Amino acid sequence: MRLRTKVSLLFGVIALVATVTLTVVTYGFARSSLLEQRAELASRQAVSNALRVRDQLRGETANFGTWFVTLRTESGGFAAARLPAGNDPATTDTLYSYQSFPEALRRATDVGQAGLQEFTLDGARYVGVGIQIAEVDATYYEAFPLDPTARTLRTILLALIIGSVATIALASGVGWWTSGRLLRPLGRITKAAGEIAAGDLDTRVSRENDPDLDQLADSFNNMADAVQARIEREARFASDVSHELRSPITALAAAAEVIDGRRGELPDRTQQALDVVVGQVRRFDAMVIDLLELSRIDAGATDLHTEEVEIAALCRRIAARAGFAELTIDVGSFDGTNGTGPTAVVDRIRFERILTNLLENAQHHGGGPTRISVEPTDGPFLLVAVEDTGPGVARGERARIFERFARGSAARHRIGTGLGLALVAEHATAQGGEAWVEDRQGGGARFVVRLPRAGR
Repeated sequence: MRLRTKVSLLFGVIALVATVTLTVVTYGFARSSLLEQRAELASRQAVSNALRVRDQLRGETANFGTWFVTLRTESGGFAAARLPAGNDPATTDTLYSYQSFPEALRRATDVGQAGLQEFTLDGARYVGVGIQIAEVDATYYEAFPLDPTARTLRTILLALIIGSVATIALASGVGWWTSGRLLRPLGRITKAAGEIAAGDLDTRVSRENDPDLDQLADSFNNMADAVQARIEREARFASDVSHELRSPITALAAAAEVIDGRRGELPDRTQQALDVVVGQVRRFDAMVIDLLELSRIDAGATDLHTEEVEIAALCRRIAARAGFAELTIDVGSFDGTNGTGPTAVVDRIRFERILTNLLENAQHHGGGPTRISVEPTDGPFLLVAVEDTGPGVARGERARIFERFARGSAARHRIGTGLGLALVAEHATAQGGEAWVEDRQGGGARFVVRLPRAGR
């Protein structure tokens, strides 16, 4: 889970706990207050009506039932009275009588206690009030509906729930926005670190006008300065060493060639030693040339001059110059452009370096190249592959062999500088492509370079 999501969830959980607690407390207080208020109003109304009943019974009881029906009660409620012996009970609603009230309420009223009790009758909630009128030996009961109060409580609860949901959503949104603002500087640092890793060593992070974030930005920039200085120092060192070695290596190579030209005058043992010296001097000379080329690439001193070329024809010329004139150039069923064959956008010099290095690599470590293939892709690229029938490259070494001075286990005891494939990768990347190695069907290795395709 992303940190930003965690922060938003934390804000949401805090809001949830707070709003649920507030909702429960508020609803409980509102319910208690409304029911208490309802009971107080019911008691006051019941006492008022009981006094009217008492006054009516003092005068006459003959028409009391007819008068009692006109007794004003709350809408949805009803009232009933138990009269002295010899008189029928009275009620304001023919569906209910005083016996409709809870037995516990009637019992308490009969012994002279004014009672109040909630009860359910025919699915409706009421609060019942019972009052004994001792002066006329009668008891008065009145039922007040609780449904309006229940509806009010439901409205309050719904409002509290909607408010809670809105508060949780708002808190989560605030958490998302706040975490975004807090993480934005880290995002810029991450982007800057990626650009530095990609080779843009001049990338820096701007200050945020915040003491804590400014300290982070300054620390990152100081680290980037140190890394850039070290890389540039090492690059200058490699370039300087290569330049300094170029002259003595050239002199050594010339001297070795002169001696080699007169090898017939030397004893056999000396000739063997001379072969070792000539071979190592040539290898050393090739290594210095490769180091100089890598130094120029690292320093950005090499220009890129791309153009559209017929890639198969260019491969054929490069292979011939490298001593592989008879090598098969396979374009398969490639859909060429205007009948001229597959075309790519490449720098001729860089591509020649790529293909020559791959051919020499196959010659030295793969038993010799067997084929150069040019293949299309689904995107705006084409693939140029050099195949061999050698021992192949182990999966764990396929990325590492394109690093500088890295050599696969199969080539560990063979000639080479360990820089050829590194140059292949560098030149391929510079032209907007990449290089990799894979297994060849039937055994061996297949070194592939992806290049931009012309006209796409």
